[in-house]
Order: sequence, then structure tokens, then C-alpha cells
Amino acid sequence: MACGAVIFPLLSPRMPMAFAPSGFSSSSSFSSSSSCFSAAYAPLRIRAASTAALPVPPLNPRDPFLSKLASAAAAAPDPFALASPPDPDTPPYLHLFDSPKLMATPAQVERSVSYNEHRPRKPPPDLPSLLLHGRIVYIGMPLVPVVTELVIAELLYLQWMDPKQPIYLYINSTGTTRDDGETVAMETEGFAIYDAMMQLKNEIETVAVGAAIGQACLLLAAGKKGRRFMMPHSKAMIQQPRVPSSGQMPASDVIIRAKEVITNKDTLVKLLAKHTGNSVDTVSKVMQRPFYMDSIKAKEFGVIDKILWRGQEKIMADALSPEEWDRQSGIKVADGL
Repeated sequence: MACGAVIFPLLSPRMPMAFAPSGFSSSSSFSSSSSCFSAAYAPLRIRAASTAALPVPPLNPRDPFLSKLASAAAAAPDPFALASPPDPDTPPYLHLFDSPKLMATPAQVERSVSYNEHRPRKPPPDLPSLLLHGRIVYIGMPLVPVVTELVIAELLYLQWMDPKQPIYLYINSTGTTRDDGETVAMETEGFAIYDAMMQLKNEIETVAVGAAIGQACLLLAAGKKGRRFMMPHSKAMIQQPRVPSSGQMPASDVIIRAKEVITNKDTLVKLLAKHTGNSVDTVSKVMQRPFYMDSIKAKEFGVIDKILWRGQEKIMADALSPEEWDRQSGIKVADGL
């Protein structure tokens, strides 16, 4: 009762001390309360002491377990390691098409009582970072300023990581225009990426995986000679630069902009002639109107060096050309078509 009578006022300080039983002095009550308080809160002190930092034994560098752990970590495969393709002429990751499978590895799943019984144990990797880890820079949008900034930053980063390993530039872009031909950026966006490619120490291998139009076609042709690739059904197209719409402006400004567009056209013609091996007059002539090229025409024109066929080279080599097919079929093509 003494303990209860003393602790109760501690829990409720507003209650009067008259509830203490008679025969107990204040000094005896205080001493009893101290002992009871210590006994009541002893487990708390034990738990507080247990949460303190435990002393760590000294690390023995000669411990055989540590050497075994280090050897096991060194032998463990890197999940982001880039498997080298069996054919040195194939860019990375594209050799997976040689032996396609439904799944590369068995799925790691765990049972669950939820509606979806199969859940992945870990989230998928960051795919853009995975491509960058494989030294792949992917251009999948028109060359607007934000795309140019990212591409140049990735090129500089890969050179900083290793200035000797090649960089693979995958292109699926309509250049500085949209699909309908409307201008979305200045021609200098394409020239900026081109100049960055020319200044790098690394060899840059280019691959067209969809469309390479305008300035994007220049980037495709600017790759290392012999290492410029194109998918079988990709398209390349070169055209004259377009004047961006800017609303109403004075006549003098229109003349200034027209001169700038002509200057950009001359620069584009000279660079395409340099990388395709054609004369300036030939490139300027075909660029008077949009000049579309499939993979075969692009190779003949000098934009690329190799088509990434998958077992179709022999079939396409034996196939007749469209002109020969029409001649054997008795079809006469009208002049000018």
C-alpha cells in the first residue's frame, strides 16, 4: 500500500496527499517511494542500456571467411554486364534477334494471396540507364533543344567513362521537323550533335532503327565508316531546311531569315557529300525535293555501310529489282513517273 500511495501522487500531482495511510511519515514515504520507483522502472533502464551501441570486434584481414566472400563476389555475374555479340559486326543488344526466345531467363516470382498471384520480386531496371550502361545513346524524338541537351550530355559522359570504347548511336528521329513537315526546332540543333560527335575521341557507330530524316540522316551518315547500320525496313530521307514560322515580320527580316536558311542548306549539302562520298552537285540535286531511301537505296547512296539482315541477305540478293520485275512482266512505265 505504501508504494501505491506514493506512486499515485506522482502520476496525478493534482491529487492531495491526504490519501496516504496514517502511521507513515513523509520521510519514510519518500524513501519507500524511491525504492519502489527504482524497482518499477528498472526494466526501462535495462532496455535503454541494451539499445546502446555494442562494441564491434576488430576486423581481421586474414580471416578466411572474408577471402571466400571476396572471391564469391568477384565471381558473381554482373546483372548489367553487356554480353558481347558473337558477330563483331553486330551492335550490342541486337544480337538477341539471332536466337529469339519467349523469355531470356525464367521469371522470378513469389506466391501471393492477392488477386495477381505472380508478383516480381524486384522492380524492373531503369531502361534508359540500362542502355546508357551498354554505351547506347538513343534518339527517339525530333531534335528539339531538350533532346539535343540530353544527347550531348550522354556523349560527353560516355567519353569521360572510357574514351577508347565505341559509342552506339541509335536513331529514330524526324530531325528538326515533325512527321507532317512542320518545323519544331532550328537546324543548329542537328549541327550541335554533329559537332559533338566529331569532337569526341570515341568511335561512334550509328544504327537507324526507324526513321532518319533531315538532320537525323546527317547524324546517321556521320558515323564511323564501315560501322553505319540500318534495319531492313527503316527509312532515310534528306530534304532542304525549312523556314520556321514566326508570324508577321518586316520584309527585311524575311530576307535575313531566307539567307540563313540557304546557308544552312549549303552546310548540310557539304556535310552529306563528305560522309556519303557523293559530289555536292549530286546531293544538291536530289535534295531539291524530299529524297526517300529504303535500306538498299541508303546503302547505294552511301548513307550506311551495312543492312542488319537476319537471314534475309540471300533472299534479297536473289530477288529481282523493281525495274527487272516490270520488264519481265511486260509492264511499261510512263516517262516522268
